[in-house]
Amino acid sequence: MSLHEYRRKRRFDRTREPEPGAPPRGRRPIFVVQLHHASRRHYDFRLQVGDALKSWAVPKGPSYDPAVKRMAVEVEDHPLDYASFEGEIPHGEYGGGHVARFDSGVWASDGDPEAQLAKGHLRFELFGTKLKGAWHLVRSGKPARQPQWLLFKERDEHAGKLEADDLLADVAPPPDADARRAGRGKPGKKKLSEPPPARRRRRDWAAAARELPGARKASLGGGAFELQLARLADGPPQGEQWLHEVKWDGYRIAAAVAGGKARLWSRNALEWTGKLPEIAAAVESLGLRSAALDGELIAGRGAREDFNLLQATLSGEKQGALALVLFDLLHIDGWDISAAPLAQRKALLEALLENAGPHLRYSSHVVGAGEQAFALAGEQGFEGIVSKRGDRAHHPGRSDEWRKSKRLGSDEFAVVGYTPPKGARSGFGSLLLARPDAHGEWVYAGRVGTGFSEQLLERIAARLPKGAAAESVRVPAHDTDLRAARWFAPKFVIEAFYRGIGGNGLLRQASLKTLREDKKPADLLDSDRAPARRAAASKARRAKAGDSQAASPTPSSRSVMTSKSKRSARAQPAALEDLRLTSPTRVVYPDIGATKHDVAAYYFAMADWLLPEIAGRPLSIVRCTQGAARPCFFQKHHTAGLEEVDSVALEEESGQRADYLVVRDLRGLMNLVQFNALEFHPWGATAARPDRADRIVFDLDPGPGVAWSEVVAAARQLRSLLKSLELASFVRTSGGKGLHVVVPVAPACGWDQVKAFAHGFAESLATMEPLKYIATASKKFRKDKIFVDYLRNGRGATSVASFSLRAREGAPVAMPLRWEELGRIKSGHAFDIDSAQARVKRLRRHPWAGIDEVRQNLDRVMERLQARDED
Repeated sequence: MSLHEYRRKRRFDRTREPEPGAPPRGRRPIFVVQLHHASRRHYDFRLQVGDALKSWAVPKGPSYDPAVKRMAVEVEDHPLDYASFEGEIPHGEYGGGHVARFDSGVWASDGDPEAQLAKGHLRFELFGTKLKGAWHLVRSGKPARQPQWLLFKERDEHAGKLEADDLLADVAPPPDADARRAGRGKPGKKKLSEPPPARRRRRDWAAAARELPGARKASLGGGAFELQLARLADGPPQGEQWLHEVKWDGYRIAAAVAGGKARLWSRNALEWTGKLPEIAAAVESLGLRSAALDGELIAGRGAREDFNLLQATLSGEKQGALALVLFDLLHIDGWDISAAPLAQRKALLEALLENAGPHLRYSSHVVGAGEQAFALAGEQGFEGIVSKRGDRAHHPGRSDEWRKSKRLGSDEFAVVGYTPPKGARSGFGSLLLARPDAHGEWVYAGRVGTGFSEQLLERIAARLPKGAAAESVRVPAHDTDLRAARWFAPKFVIEAFYRGIGGNGLLRQASLKTLREDKKPADLLDSDRAPARRAAASKARRAKAGDSQAASPTPSSRSVMTSKSKRSARAQPAALEDLRLTSPTRVVYPDIGATKHDVAAYYFAMADWLLPEIAGRPLSIVRCTQGAARPCFFQKHHTAGLEEVDSVALEEESGQRADYLVVRDLRGLMNLVQFNALEFHPWGATAARPDRADRIVFDLDPGPGVAWSEVVAAARQLRSLLKSLELASFVRTSGGKGLHVVVPVAPACGWDQVKAFAHGFAESLATMEPLKYIATASKKFRKDKIFVDYLRNGRGATSVASFSLRAREGAPVAMPLRWEELGRIKSGHAFDIDSAQARVKRLRRHPWAGIDEVRQNLDRVMERLQARDED
């Protein structure tokens, strides 16, 4: 609906509600929630989308409980000025009654909100005083006069049991007449003005800080502090003393915490706290009393192509998720640690950020291997790397201890003029650029006329002075196109790509990268370029070194980049942020609001438990590219894009050979997660010996009418029968309705023998207790019976791995158990994405400890069974 509907329903000579006006520009999208005592009491929930507030009436208000889904009736759009409206709407007018502001702030979504709303599912984050964290709006399929949606909270660190009615301590109450007519809301406990802060397990960071070399006690205010800056280099330096990080493409931000409150500062000491409420809140959630942190504000991955998204997000033109990538820690809880070596400061920073949310990331690094890091950064779309001396203290200002190496030349320039537009372009033709020389004089550097979006053309044109003035820089006399140029003193800063510098000292093939609204021309006087003599000397040293750089060490396990070297020599990531993950906020399990990032975080945390189950085995995966609630599909063959996943060529029933998936390590696992894999189903054989089975799996699948206690009893009966054959067995929940009983086989044996044994064992059970078991897959015979599925024991057949998620409601997990604890388990899906991680943290040893050492020969079992038959 448009604002036309808003106007139609109101008489502005009788109501104080605002008439639609010109929307403000250049700010992030806002939200507002108002408590409205109209004919019925309800909350009005409004999100700025474009130039209007999309609006929903929520009768009971938002709930912090993810299990509570509140009806939200879509109503007409409201103007942005409505966000500040409070007071009485006259009775007899549309919506007559009292309106009070409940909460307001900015909001964000990873993606186009209009497109998400059109599809019927919007995931978003709120950064208010009362409403925080991630939420969902999902359109209901029920037919109604007005579109109905469901509003519910995502399971994150803010989730709890609070209701909107619990947070009314500072909300203006309605007149008694309105309260009697519309209702008074939830009675009971004392009202709060905002939710209590999320509980965070405190650690004595001061104790860790004072152990660092040079640490000293110091107080810290919340003001800006001086940052260490990098100098531009021709290439990365060599030596194990250098740490190499990705050059993030964003805005430098200093975060200062004093008294538990965070303030954010740009490199120019301009306060950005109000612009970045999610970052300030994330820093405060670390639970520090005082701190000084240094990082880069990014959108998306922070790669070169994401910088425009960052700018568009800050200006309100687009929606994007913002994060602060932190790479230095200078003060923590009363201790100044700036004198400690950078490598030790970063180690403490990494520990501090271990459980931080998505808005804070750790900038990982590699040690020594600068050339490889530089090459890999380029392959992944980053502009370059920053190399830092890991053995040095923090030194404010620019020096050679921090060096940046860029793949494509880019630099910052002051705009000192423009040429008139030609053709269809309006505003200007090219921007005329200058840079300061060693004496601080401005020197003409060339022009840039490409790379402008329509929005940037408008914003830059509005900054250009009108009329002509004298040249403010030295200009080449031979450039006839500059005769019509208009000049002015250095006005603002842009960043441009270029393909080198010509013999005349001018940029070659320059194109605009971005408008640097965070910098002023005076900032360019502190150039990041080394003096000419130093740059030449550096280049000469590298030429002398020749190909020796190729022998640099392999990147360490902290690398943020993936390598194409042999997997055996490849470093493994030390943090989830070390791995590329696209669309991290896409909801995968809509019933609980779990995102792709949540899935990746689960598999990263559980990798040490899951990998022994799947590594080195042919593997099938269940991929859910649209989430677990939509159709998923099995994949067993290797495909393009799975660079980190190995393969093995296996012959299929058709006689053709095909490349089957094989995971070798953590990178392979996470590569599949990036490709939306939710379930992992390994063969009961290794890729090295695919025709020799070393695991037998009996899947106890209960039909309709079978109680869980009967499934547990069946598993115990199988264990007893297998034990009588001198076969040890192990049990796990399937993550679905049933249980798996797993029998290790060593030495491994042929599939024909394994399948014959499994089939015969299942048929024996069904013959022995026909009212309890069935050994055929036909569903029409399975009511009140347990299907003993033996079909997972043939060549090419698979069963779900222990610790694998399932693509089902609630994100259940297949969990191995000790036989002794089976009686305490309530269902086959008793463990989910959260409780599974909590369980393994409590475990002192694997529930199946020793399974790989079990030696049981199926040949001898078959011989004993044959002897029994002959007797």
